[in-house]
Amino acid sequence: MNLEKSPSISMTRTPPVLAWLRTDPEARWGLPGSRYTRVNSLVAAILAAALTAAIFGIMAALPERFSSIVAYFCERGPTQYATVFAASWCVMLLLIKNRKIALQRKALQRVVVPEAHDFVLSPATVEQVTNRIYQAVDDPKHFILFNRIAVALANLRNLGRVTDVDEILRSQGDQDESIMESSYSLIRGLIWAIPVLGFIGTVLGLSSAIGGFGEVLNSAKDMSEITGSLKGVTAGLSTAFDTTSLALVAALFLQMWMTFSHKSEEEFLDDCTEYCHRHIVNRLRLTPFDDHG
Repeated sequence: MNLEKSPSISMTRTPPVLAWLRTDPEARWGLPGSRYTRVNSLVAAILAAALTAAIFGIMAALPERFSSIVAYFCERGPTQYATVFAASWCVMLLLIKNRKIALQRKALQRVVVPEAHDFVLSPATVEQVTNRIYQAVDDPKHFILFNRIAVALANLRNLGRVTDVDEILRSQGDQDESIMESSYSLIRGLIWAIPVLGFIGTVLGLSSAIGGFGEVLNSAKDMSEITGSLKGVTAGLSTAFDTTSLALVAALFLQMWMTFSHKSEEEFLDDCTEYCHRHIVNRLRLTPFDDHG
């Protein structure tokens, strides 16, 4: 008999409290963490500046055999620096955001409504569920799932109308989706701006090449001088093509990364909705007050 019970005991072991202050990437650094999966853009920009400086610092330290790579990044005009910074900013936003999504997903592993078959969620049992929420996390307002549940339970406790709980959960779900979409605004803007920077570099490079070619034709006296002077013209063409290639590759990579991140966050919100329906809505029962209200 003891052998049969031991597996169930291990399966129902209470997980440790999910502490937002110790696990949120920004809060752990002593910074004011943004709400849910939003990222502090200024923090990400500072980290991106440090990453950009590190990248070009490494370029400066590379040996001579990597001169073509160094030239690709460091000798193609100012737009290459701007492109690397914008891409680094986007990378930092996505890295921190993915950490935040992973933290929010951990809330799905906490079951705050008693799983006993005879338990009924009603105004009389709201306090019990609320206490279990605070035993699972340090502060429900920092977690999408538990903030959604806490708002619904607060209305249930104050109004006593269980028929409104499902509507409140749906409304909170719509608000969470809106917050999620707005959190990608800066990332989308950067991904749009990166190819534009590449095209600006292309225009600058072509202008330099065409202007240089005109000067060659005006000043050269014979074919040998023209041939020698054209080497300077090709530098402008290199700038034109290299800036575009770097920007397009970076934008493609970041767009794919953002797409997967967005899909993961959408799936998480769907899981939150399913959790609320299974553990909250399905456990609600009407009371005499509701029948007459």
